[in-house]
Amino acid sequence: MLRASGVVLAASGTLPTRADNAQPGPGLKVAIFSKHLLFLHGEELARAAAQIGFDGIDLAVRKGGHVEPDRVKQDLPPLVATIRRHGLQVPMITTDITDDKSPYADDVLSTAAALGINHYRWAQFRYTDDQPIAKQLQAFHARAARLAELNARYRVCAMYHTHSGVGLVGAPIWDLQQILTGLDPALVGVNYDVGHATVEGGLGGWIDSFRITGPYLRGIAVKDFLWEKDAHGEWRPGWQPLGQGMVRFPRFFEMVHAARFSGPLQLHFEYPLGGAESGKEPKNRQQVFDAMKRDLNQLRSYLKEAKLA
Repeated sequence: MLRASGVVLAASGTLPTRADNAQPGPGLKVAIFSKHLLFLHGEELARAAAQIGFDGIDLAVRKGGHVEPDRVKQDLPPLVATIRRHGLQVPMITTDITDDKSPYADDVLSTAAALGINHYRWAQFRYTDDQPIAKQLQAFHARAARLAELNARYRVCAMYHTHSGVGLVGAPIWDLQQILTGLDPALVGVNYDVGHATVEGGLGGWIDSFRITGPYLRGIAVKDFLWEKDAHGEWRPGWQPLGQGMVRFPRFFEMVHAARFSGPLQLHFEYPLGGAESGKEPKNRQQVFDAMKRDLNQLRSYLKEAKLA
């Protein structure tokens, strides 16, 4: 047995590790992040995702999402049942949970676990300017350890999403290695966003940041971008349809294949999409669905090329 920050960690893991539950080229299933279909509910949500061609839905179970945390016991089971009736998976949920003290954490995790949903996206930590980074990393490690204890109770894994930006823990990704080291990767891991990772490490930094996730790689999110100037002349990442940006997807998915990754794999739509990128009702739903299908087909072409489909 391993022990870190008071958390007893089974060497074999509470859940199968990525190397245990798949061989290279397992045929990755693609889920859509439900934020981009927030204007649809119940049967409409499931039907649209299935007709576009997705294999599953990453459900937003958070404030303003498809399921509100304080209603998770009542609303998540029937919604998951509806989605599954349409032949889709619910491989994960996205939550507001940051640690064991987050509101409704027990309700969300116990309900998800009872439904056979064993992965969830973990909310963001932020750095402050009043303490050294090293000291803050120690505090984040302690919080991650307590979250691991909670996850062990329900046999679920929290996946920390790697955004880009100033003051965001996980943006460089190297900091997550310090936060997670010594904790069971079956309980706490990384949801590696290759778009944000390329923003932070455009030429080659993203390659090393992917490699350092090691056994903590539990999920992957996909999006594309180009650098562009805003109205003030400042450079910023401008999100693009898949394949029209600077993310090196063929190289990336070669590495994913070598890592024996088995999912969950999520497709995000952050570029202008009539409002659907932020969960708003678009003026033309069919245009949105067509764009989503185009990106999904592009993603599947990358997966096929890398022998992941």
